[in-house]
Amino acid sequence: MFTEEQLELRKTVAQLLNKRADAAALRRTLESGEAFDRGLWEVLCQQVGVAALAIPEEFGGFGATVVEQHLVLEELGAALTPSPMFGSVVLAAQAILASGNTEACERLLPGIAEGSSIAALCWVGPEGRWRSKDVACTASGRDADGFTVSGTAHYVLDGAHADVLIVAASVEGEDGAIALFEVDPSAGGVTRRALPTMDLTRPMSVVEFASAPAVRLTVGDASAALERVRDIAIVALSAEQVGAAARCLQITVDYSKERVQFGRAIGSFQALKHRMADLYFLVETARSASYAAVHSLGEGLPSAAADAAVAKAYCSEAFNAVAGDAIQLHGGIAITWEHDAHLFFKRAHGSSQLFGQPEQYLEEMESFAGLHT
Repeated sequence: MFTEEQLELRKTVAQLLNKRADAAALRRTLESGEAFDRGLWEVLCQQVGVAALAIPEEFGGFGATVVEQHLVLEELGAALTPSPMFGSVVLAAQAILASGNTEACERLLPGIAEGSSIAALCWVGPEGRWRSKDVACTASGRDADGFTVSGTAHYVLDGAHADVLIVAASVEGEDGAIALFEVDPSAGGVTRRALPTMDLTRPMSVVEFASAPAVRLTVGDASAALERVRDIAIVALSAEQVGAAARCLQITVDYSKERVQFGRAIGSFQALKHRMADLYFLVETARSASYAAVHSLGEGLPSAAADAAVAKAYCSEAFNAVAGDAIQLHGGIAITWEHDAHLFFKRAHGSSQLFGQPEQYLEEMESFAGLHT
């Protein structure tokens, strides 16, 4: 399914993360109070070019596809690496591209592609529905006089340290039309605060806008653009989930070979063999769902939205199951801060809620099925 170049890219990222982003390095980052390791991010961007992969060449990127980006995210997920890859490169950069605003793309995307600039997408309210019409902010004004945005955006990935904010807002006087706006985070009327999160490896923030000056990026209604961004995001999330689930299972299998009980390694007991075989099946079927979704997305297939919904629902449930069983199979040590199992468990639950709960996507799959009957 993948070319030699794509597999080599994944191998390169995996080797770099093994050297620079092991469990000890992750804990140092979490304990430092920083959102991510800026030195590691610089290496990933400058030496590997991870942020430039899915950005077109005319906007400072490599002009690759979402497939290459997918493989990188799978490795970042396996290491639970905190980075601006998801919030800035996947969400915000794809929103800028989806806006169709060439001037904004030429001005904003090169910095994101080289990793020197971080962008954040401000979209949803406290309910976290992540639907195109459920935006947290409103905009008022006119093209001739300029716009302002007001409202409070929740669950903003990389929002507290972003250099530019992309805001989805309903435009007053335009019959509920949704538009994308660019806001300078240092402008008057913008307040940012970090959110306490269960998953410490995924920093989020609340961003409040009080008549903050904004530049409109889109013409007409941007709902379709937001739907496209969400599909890209949930497929990218599935890559992280698969990578993390596979690593979590490997850690559990390795432990089962070392932990001795009743004179035998616990991995030799038939009941645990069956249990881990079931987890392996879950990981591999989740991987298949994730790869199918990114293929559909990359090829622009009619089934892309439905495949993305399948990946979101299935990969969320699979990762939750693997992480939950890893806690049990590790016994008492798994619930201690010193062991890494709890980090995977928290990432699993946090990711399953991000962009909407799996149940929401099951409902959407039913609607997709209705359209094709």
